[in-house]
This record gives sequence, structure tokens and C-alpha cells, in this order.
Amino acid sequence: MTASISISHEQESAVSTRTYEVRTYGCQMNVHDSERLAGLLEASGLSRQEAGDEIADVVVFNTCAVRENADNKLYGNLGMLAQVKEKRPEMQIAVGGCLAQKDRETILKKAPWVDVVFGTHNVGSLPALLERARHNNEAQLEILESLEVFPSTLPTKRDSVHSGWVSISVGCNNTCTFCIVPALRGKERDRRPGEILAEIEALVADGVIEVTLLGQNVNSYGVEFGDRLAFGKLLRACGQIEGLERVRFTSPHPAAFTDDVIEAMAETPNVMPQLHMPLQSGSDKVLKDMRRSYRSKKFLGILEKVRELIPHAAITTDIIVGFPGETEEDFQGTLDVVEASRFSSAFTFQYSKRPGTPAAELPDQLPKAVVQERYERLTALQDRICAEENAKQVGRTVEVLVTEHAGRKSTETHRLTGRSTDQRLVHFSIPDGGQTPRPGDLVTVPVTGSAAFHLVSDPATLAEYSVRRSRAGDAWDRSQAESCGTGTTGAKNTNGVSLGMPALPARK
Repeated sequence: MTASISISHEQESAVSTRTYEVRTYGCQMNVHDSERLAGLLEASGLSRQEAGDEIADVVVFNTCAVRENADNKLYGNLGMLAQVKEKRPEMQIAVGGCLAQKDRETILKKAPWVDVVFGTHNVGSLPALLERARHNNEAQLEILESLEVFPSTLPTKRDSVHSGWVSISVGCNNTCTFCIVPALRGKERDRRPGEILAEIEALVADGVIEVTLLGQNVNSYGVEFGDRLAFGKLLRACGQIEGLERVRFTSPHPAAFTDDVIEAMAETPNVMPQLHMPLQSGSDKVLKDMRRSYRSKKFLGILEKVRELIPHAAITTDIIVGFPGETEEDFQGTLDVVEASRFSSAFTFQYSKRPGTPAAELPDQLPKAVVQERYERLTALQDRICAEENAKQVGRTVEVLVTEHAGRKSTETHRLTGRSTDQRLVHFSIPDGGQTPRPGDLVTVPVTGSAAFHLVSDPATLAEYSVRRSRAGDAWDRSQAESCGTGTTGAKNTNGVSLGMPALPARK
């Protein structure tokens, strides 16, 4: 028996104008998943809430569970939305991602006004769960224990017209004692190379000129189908895609890093001279306690090989301070490796005890004051190194991919913003008479100044400044036209006016 439902014009209009917002915490995997969530919601008839407007009709939290402050941040935000929900009962709140996979029913107990809780393995279920919650007038909890579909096969709403994320694998086979990710995202599952390359080609056809390959451990890609050299082959295959100008990847695991990957990076022109490789600790004892299965000598050896073949490579990392049992001698080992590594930047974290991880049960959990003091010493050291490494860039000529976001001081400096090939943040001005680039275009400029977290370029003459209009810039113009914007025609600029885009902090 089939039921017929009649919807009036006014009802149809109300449904079609429902808005959504996705709030993302955590890693690039979560950012990638959020673009899929946005795509799914738009495919269901919702539209993205414009910045500055009231709270959306559907608010989705895509959560992280790596650090304790992620819990606090989520529940704090849910608490603030409780009052909104009380005034607007038709509003819906959904919580997904790693924290949802971990906490499950706890979220509904702590925040019973939440409508939907879904996990890392069933991102594609969100629209159906929202509709079910609305129809049944009760919260929906759905947590799958294994992956339903790869996120990359779902509809997407990208945040950038010029850059795209491509997931090559999900899950992780490692057993790091501090990390809860394997328990939440499952064992590693690899996509077939043909599927990955087809997705990249589709992105390029849509105007993308830069892709970032994603995986918990990208360089272990191929383990599922028995090809230990698969990742290097994949990088080389990306080099054959016409129109793809920049290829990046994150994050490799030092224990699985092989020479063929370094050679592929060096020999494939569109693979960028940039590497993000987590160190976590410079102490061999702590690395052993973390079950990281490499030691500081191996880590430094990889950096040496990378710099031998790619002299201008910028290398970034992740470091944890205050792991249980870390002594002052252990911490000094981290400082020594950081000094030797000369990272262009580092994401530094204070160890966070996560229930369900082996490290949470280890003895010798360090006092907060000790961890804080060490953290401050480490960040001071790395900030100095960042400033020194950036100062070495002054005098070089760099190609910058212009982004949609300007620097925080763009209205004062009249500079635009972009990323160099090695992923350094560059704020640049346009000389009198210079062409204004669009987001997605590429400019070639001299580095005239530097700070710890960015480079500055103020070309003195037109001879020092050039713009290469790109397909990505064309795609940006199209996106502006579709959203009733005006786009950028590339007209001559005589006063360095910025693009008027929202500010983005230079340091995360």
C-alpha cells in the first residue's frame, strides 16, 4: 500500500529554505567528512547558513576525540544551544564523528535535546536520521561498527574551489598507546588506486588544481591489497593527471616511510616540496612506551634523505609533551630532535588522558604544572626555529596559490594571502598597476620579509610580480556568479584593495 502525501506551496517553501551549519573539530579527516556532510544536507534540500545570521535550522557537530578539551568544547556548545532549542523546538542538533563513536548514549544523557547521534562509519545516514528524528519526535542513535561507504563516494560541498581532499584509506592498524582513533575508525581499509585517481580527475575537471591525499597512515596504503609500494606508485600516477598542479598528503608514519616514497616525491613535479610527519617524542624510551615502532635516529634519517633529494622541502610535525613517565631527560631528547630537525612549523600538544587508551592506565601521570612548563619551553624553541627558517626564505621567489581568506590585518596592510609550494603562508601586496588575482590563481612574487608564522611579499615593481590565471580562478568566478556574487575580472589594481574575504588566523 502506498501513501500519498500532499504538501502545500507554503509548506514546500518552508522545507526548501531550511538551513544547516556544520561545525568541525579535529583533523583533516574530519574536515573531509564535513564537506561530505554538507553535500548530503544540500542534496536533501537544505542550504548553508550564511555567516552572521541566526543559528541554523540544523546544526551538525563533527567531533574529535583525541584530546580532552574536545569533550569540553562539544558539551559547552551543546549547552549554549539548549536555550535556542527551547525557543525553536523545530531546530535539530546532530553530533557525529569520533567523539560520537566513543560516547554514544552518553551524549544523549548529557544533552537530551540532541536529535541525532551518528558515528564515523555511517556519515551517509545523517539525512535519514534527521528525518526519522523529526517524524518520530525522538532522538536517533545509530553507531555502526564498520564502514558503510568511503566518505569520498558521498556528495560533497567543498569549502574551496581550488583545493580538494581525497581519502585514500580509512582506519589504522597501529596501536599507539595514546591514540583512540583505531578504536573509533577501525582497521585500515584502502581504496583501489583506480577509484582514487578517478575522483582526482573529477575534481580537476571541476576546477581543482590542488589535492591532498588523506589517510591515518598514508604511506601504509596498499597493505589491504598486498602492495607495499602502492603509495609511491600512487604519487607518480598523480603526476600524470593533466591540470593537477599541486599534490600533498597527510599523514605518513615514520615506521612505514620508505625510500621509494621519497624518490616519488622528488621525481614527480606536481608533488609539493612539503612533508608533514609526526615525531610525537624525541625520546626513544617514550617512543617505545607510545608503541611508535621507530626511534629518533630513524626519524632524523628520513629527514636527511628527504632534504638530500628535495633541498627546499618544508617539514612539519606533531609533538606530544608530558606523556606518562616522561622524565626531564626524555623531554630534553625531544628538544634535541626538534633543534636538529628544523621544522618549519609544529603542532604541539599537551598529553591528554583519554579513557580507553593504554596510556591512560600507565603509572607516573605527570602533574599539569610540569607538563605546562615543558610545553612552554618547547613552543618557545619551535617559535624561534620557525622565525629562523622563515628568515632564510627572504630573497627567494615563490609561487603562491591565492586563497579565499585574507590575513587578519589585510584591511590595514592591503595584502592578499596564499600558500607557497612548500605550504608556507604568504601575505603579498600588489604593486601599482598590477593585476588582481582571483582565489585559485597563482602569483609569483619575491619574499621581502618574514615572521615566525608567515612570509611577506611587497614587490617594488611590476617586474617582480606576475599573475597566472588558472582554471581554479575561473571556477571561483563561476561559484561567485552562481551565488549572486560578482567575481573578479582581473582588472588592473592601482591601490592594493583586498578581496574582502574573511580573516583566517595565521597560526592554528
